[in-house]
Amino acid sequence: MNAPTWQGKRVLITGGYGFVASHIAEGLLAAGAECVTLAVERPAESYLALAGLEERLTVACGSIVEAATVERVLSDHAVQVVFHLAAQAIVGAASRSPLPTFESNVRGTYVLLEECRRAWREGRGDLQAVVVASSDKAYGEQRELPYTERHSLNGLNPYDASKVCTDVLARCYARSFGLPTAVTRCANIYGPGDLNFSRMVPSVMRDLFERRRPVIRSDGSPVRDYLYIADAVAGYVRLAEAVLRGELVGEAMNFGTGEPVSVLQISREIVEASGRTDLEPDVQGQAAGEISRQYIDASHATAALGWRACTSRRDGLRTSWAWYSDYLSAG
Repeated sequence: MNAPTWQGKRVLITGGYGFVASHIAEGLLAAGAECVTLAVERPAESYLALAGLEERLTVACGSIVEAATVERVLSDHAVQVVFHLAAQAIVGAASRSPLPTFESNVRGTYVLLEECRRAWREGRGDLQAVVVASSDKAYGEQRELPYTERHSLNGLNPYDASKVCTDVLARCYARSFGLPTAVTRCANIYGPGDLNFSRMVPSVMRDLFERRRPVIRSDGSPVRDYLYIADAVAGYVRLAEAVLRGELVGEAMNFGTGEPVSVLQISREIVEASGRTDLEPDVQGQAAGEISRQYIDASHATAALGWRACTSRRDGLRTSWAWYSDYLSAG
């Protein structure tokens, strides 16, 4: 992170109570940025609060799908940079009830982009850069791996499709209207502060802490790319800095390790990190319809931004285990 770039910069982070957004806020606040987030309500628990960040930023009340609310926040806070991460991010919930996911992820994105376009065109708030969170899930099923930015976006499950729409809308606003926007496509992000225990890494961490065999809902064979949160934040911030320089506008950028690992293997690595090696994963083989292999080629990010994943899974999982142990002990 280039700290002088962010000193005094006015930043809107949508979805600020979410896992990744709260870590972005943490990094930017440390660099001297003035951060605001938009929230319908404050959750009972969040990394933002647990890390003592909540009182250091401004929480604006309102919904990302309400144009008047987004316009007010951009104007009242003279926002210069936007990180758009507000989304319904639970894959299973999207499949069970797709409409709220489309409302949040698709409508929320085009409402935000349109208000950013208006602010940028009219010079309200000196808007300079927008970074929109897509996902490696937007690529969907592919014959050839790893995913590169040249792959088509084939995501057809409800959550995946919502990210396809988010991705295309962001690049549409850049290409059609010149809005200084770029898109992140990250691998599965893990690390301290993820309180969504429907995700695999937090779920296994909690099972182990409670001295239960960690449950693997699939047959353990799906292959994924796991990116540590600090590396993901560095990707978001470096991409924003490039857009501020007038570079990479309208582009999508992959961020991942390029190190595919099966669900069963990473579960065993978490067991090792925890030291509770007597608790072998319980492979249930009940999950159906999962894409078998997903992992990313991040060479474009390395060439264009000098970015690469610096945290090994061994170190990332050990740091995560220490955080979850403290958090769950306190609970």
